Amino acid sequence: MKENPMREIRIEKITLNIGCGTDKNKLERAKRLLETLSEQKVLTTLSRKRSTFGVTKRKPIGVKVTLRKENAKKFLRNVLSAVDNELKESQINDGNFSVGIKEYIDLPDVQYDPEVGIIGLDVCVTLERPGFRVMRKKIKKSEVGKKHKISKVETIEWLKKNFGVKID
Repeated sequence: MKENPMREIRIEKITLNIGCGTDKNKLERAKRLLETLSEQKVLTTLSRKRSTFGVTKRKPIGVKVTLRKENAKKFLRNVLSAVDNELKESQINDGNFSVGIKEYIDLPDVQYDPEVGIIGLDVCVTLERPGFRVMRKKIKKSEVGKKHKISKVETIEWLKKNFGVKID
């Protein structure tokens, strides 16, 4: 018997993020790195409120970019191979998971750029099922059926099945 196509899990988006603090030089290098990795326009993130660390409101503190569809799938394969297809269970939540890359040169097919130097990045993957688009537009998230939400166990099974990931 064929599985219901509305239960299929797929990648909604992958968000690449580099936090830089108040260092403008590192911010420019991080921006250049994400543009190189994603071949897309990069968004600068701003601080939301004045913090105890001395960062004033609305100052640039990092960069991020979002990948979708085939670009996301291809990039996820590279990220997982950089971490030897191993994740810890603590990195996985209901319908999403995160991976930290200590140095961008760990990614396959990426060459060292002396102008960028050595920078690490965070990779956050968000999963969805068909019908989540309607959920975002029409109803509150709390009204979505419990069976339609993606559990941590389903996320782990999806990773094992589609990418051969080992979970510690």
